[in-house]
Amino acid sequence: MAFEEIHSRAISEWESLQSSSKPRILVGAGTCGRAAGALGILEAINKELTQRKLEAVITQVGCLGLCYAEPMIGIIKPGCPQIIYGNLTPKLAAQLVGDYLVNDNPHPDLALGYIGDSKINGIPNLFELAVLKPQVRIILRNCGFIDPENINHYIANEGYSGLVKALKMTPEAIIEEIKKSGLRGRGGAGFPTGQKWNFCRTAPGDEKYVICNADEGDPGAFMNRSLLEGDPHSVLEGIVIGAYAIGANQGYIYCRAEYPLALERLRLALHQMEECGLIGDNILDSGFNFHIKIKEGAGAFVCGEETALMASIEGKRGMPRPRPPFPAISGLWGKPTNINNVETWANAALILQRGSEWYAQYGSERSKGTKTFALVGKVELTGLIEVPLGITLGEIIYDIGGGILKGKGFKAVQTGGPSGGCLPASMLNSPVDYESLTAAGSIMGSGGMIVADEDTCMVDLTKYFLSFTQAESCGKCPPCRVGTRQMLGILERITQGEGKPGDIEQLEKLANTVKQSALCGLGQTAPNPVLTTIRYFRDEYEAHINEKRCPALVCKDLISFYILPDKCQGCMICLRNCPVEAISGGKRLVHVIDQDKCVKCGTCLDVCPPRFAAVAKVSGEQIEVPQQPTPIGKSV
Repeated sequence: MAFEEIHSRAISEWESLQSSSKPRILVGAGTCGRAAGALGILEAINKELTQRKLEAVITQVGCLGLCYAEPMIGIIKPGCPQIIYGNLTPKLAAQLVGDYLVNDNPHPDLALGYIGDSKINGIPNLFELAVLKPQVRIILRNCGFIDPENINHYIANEGYSGLVKALKMTPEAIIEEIKKSGLRGRGGAGFPTGQKWNFCRTAPGDEKYVICNADEGDPGAFMNRSLLEGDPHSVLEGIVIGAYAIGANQGYIYCRAEYPLALERLRLALHQMEECGLIGDNILDSGFNFHIKIKEGAGAFVCGEETALMASIEGKRGMPRPRPPFPAISGLWGKPTNINNVETWANAALILQRGSEWYAQYGSERSKGTKTFALVGKVELTGLIEVPLGITLGEIIYDIGGGILKGKGFKAVQTGGPSGGCLPASMLNSPVDYESLTAAGSIMGSGGMIVADEDTCMVDLTKYFLSFTQAESCGKCPPCRVGTRQMLGILERITQGEGKPGDIEQLEKLANTVKQSALCGLGQTAPNPVLTTIRYFRDEYEAHINEKRCPALVCKDLISFYILPDKCQGCMICLRNCPVEAISGGKRLVHVIDQDKCVKCGTCLDVCPPRFAAVAKVSGEQIEVPQQPTPIGKSV
């Protein structure tokens, strides 16, 4: 079937859907939406429609990015703009069916915003909201708006037009277009994509491979998963274009098994591509043959490293190997191989669709385009965002993220996942691009961004990241295997109040040794949290070591809880709730915490009535309190 016929069919179906006489309901049913209860919402809507004998077109869509507002739905009445509703329950969703679809009450109190040209009283334009206005959604343009399980929706919105264009170009011309766009790898290192493709294209050998790295393993990261769930064809189109440019006839998508919905939608998308002649033999009568296989990963963090990933595809243990030779020369089964991550492939499709000049208008001088980030942690509006490179950290955290939870003070932001760096408030005006983050001691990574507030202990946070990278080390090279274990041991001692002079210098020495001598990129970047927290938060290390004090009151071995005799009312609430019976006392008696029994859980502080505020949490100091329960009002 010619693409013109496929495109015409898709346009017809899409236009018919847009002009439907039936109301349409879009349910955000990506993994994040489902975790928040989207399938329950879907069930409640179907039940209400059945009871009211109403007809509607219901579509499950991907993540819109506003994860803080999940579960979400969009309702489009014929002739009206779409209204997005958030933070729904099954009861509220069912209520909307009757109130809006039947009684024409759009419920501004439940609406996040509308999408369209017409205005609705009391409801703002969705894309004028502070969280979305600074964003530039090009990679995520379809997520939340099209059915990811219907190839016609993608084709009707410029989908596969980039592939059609590419098949009429020479491979060299395609690579030149990618180079002109300024696209750099979105997996972390930021290597120029066009240059990487050219290395593989010009490498000797008749058999070549392309690989999509979807082994997203950073804690708190979900950019690639959301894109695969919400718009899988955008990634697949880029892979086919890249394969044609490089001269590969076989490709692999390496996706972790913990992403079942993404895998399901990838398999369905590949089947639809085969039916349309967009993959397989003689693609669109061009003479180009290309096939894709999906390889499920078992969740090893190290398999995000390209040589370990290839070993896993080959059926071997996922462990990195020395380079050179680089994969472009000798990769999968010793053949020239090009590996890019999910977002890079989607960018490539977009560049061929709209042109390199259009793409290069976004971003900064050396970092072109946009980047998706998973904005999580102690920030008001968590979610999946897409911003032009060059935007500042402050704009992301305060303008888009809405600032710090509960009005707390900002302390740090971790960029680049567990192998990234922790950047302080003094860096909030720094641009988010490859060079600036590297100069600050961090990395772009695949796009994780974890915000820490004033109550975060930076030594404890560093210990958490080191515990992750140490546990995920493949163990092949001693610098990473032994070095991360040694650093973690020192951090554990420090947070337990057993730090000693020289520990900071020893941490720096170990971190620099691992950074300079580890075999792969994961080992080389694992020390980043240590180096950046010492660089920017050295005073917290010194307080732990020299004063045996945790300024953030986090490290259990360095904190104590006391009941203040001048404030305790003998109400017995803390006594009854203490899980280890460490509190003694009685009615109208000042209670006492047995420090030997106390497990530092903080329950007493949580349950003490605010009007009393009788429980103190301290570090590095002792408070004079009675040793035994005493009558209220008696002096210590």
